[in-house]
Amino acid sequence: MEIKVLKNIMEANDAIAEKNKEIKKSRGLLMLNIIGSPGAGKTSVILKTIEHLGGVCGVIEGDITSDLDSRKMAERDIPVVQINTGGACHLDANMVYRALDNLEMENGVLFIENVGNLVCPAEFEVGEDFKVVISSIAEGDDKPYKYPLVFSKARAVVLNKIDLLPHMDFNREFFFSGVRALNPEAPVFEVSARTGEGIEAWSRWLQDIFQDLQKARQ
Repeated sequence: MEIKVLKNIMEANDAIAEKNKEIKKSRGLLMLNIIGSPGAGKTSVILKTIEHLGGVCGVIEGDITSDLDSRKMAERDIPVVQINTGGACHLDANMVYRALDNLEMENGVLFIENVGNLVCPAEFEVGEDFKVVISSIAEGDDKPYKYPLVFSKARAVVLNKIDLLPHMDFNREFFFSGVRALNPEAPVFEVSARTGEGIEAWSRWLQDIFQDLQKARQ
């Protein structure tokens, strides 16, 4: 029974995810599912990225409770919709569907900041173009080994807080080897949301993908 119920939940979620894909396509959006642990710096990386991207950008903020992160976006006049899951450890397609209905945005990059978690968000498609994992120096170098599914599904990996490297016992080669074993094609961008280091290269990669997407849709 549990297997059947889980299958039904995933099938229902995937059906709504397909609707979200149609919405983003009709609006000309590049939609990213940003996944990372609490404290990895997801919000800070998104803010710095938007500064470098320019153009039209928006955010769907996912949290168990509070609107602290969405306030940071609103203070910078970034279109934002807050989703509070009330205890759920991830966003699902239906939550994003309702958020899209309340977000007036076209021809731009939409960041979906998922709930801080490296497990559940990897399982649920929300209609995104691709997933991005944000990890950080402060979390340690073993995350790809402990949470292989999310790293294997990511189109790109962002390693944040590299300004802490001189102060932390973090083995870069061990981290990179873990990512490469799971996902040899995914680029890894080393950044610091605090200093801005590496953000330009990461943003340029995103901008190129967005431009290619626009050309393909013409």
